[in-house]
Amino acid sequence: MVELGETSRRFLKALAGETRQQLMLEFAGNAELTVGQVAQRAGIAQSTASEQLSLLRQGGLLTSRRDGKTVYYRADPTGITAALGELQAHLTTCCPPNSG
Repeated sequence: MVELGETSRRFLKALAGETRQQLMLEFAGNAELTVGQVAQRAGIAQSTASEQLSLLRQGGLLTSRRDGKTVYYRADPTGITAALGELQAHLTTCCPPNSG
C-alpha cells in the first residue's frame, strides 16, 4: 500500500477546514496580509486567524515574513505546486484511471 507523503498530509489537513479554505481566498492576486487584516476581512478573532494561518503555513499553502513585530502572509505557489504534484503522483499510483 502506497501512503501519502508528509507534504500531502499537511496540505490536505490545512485545507480540511472550511474557515481555512475561505481564508485562502483572501490571498488571491498575490495579496500580502497581516493577521489583523485577515481577521478583519474574515470577521474572526485575531487569535483564531493566527491559528488558522499557522496551519495553512505548515500545510505549504502560505509563506510568511517578519518586518519588526508584524508578520505578513502570502500564498506560496511553490509549496502548493509541490503538494499538488505529490498528491497527483499518489493518486496516479493508488487509483489509476480506467483505460477502458
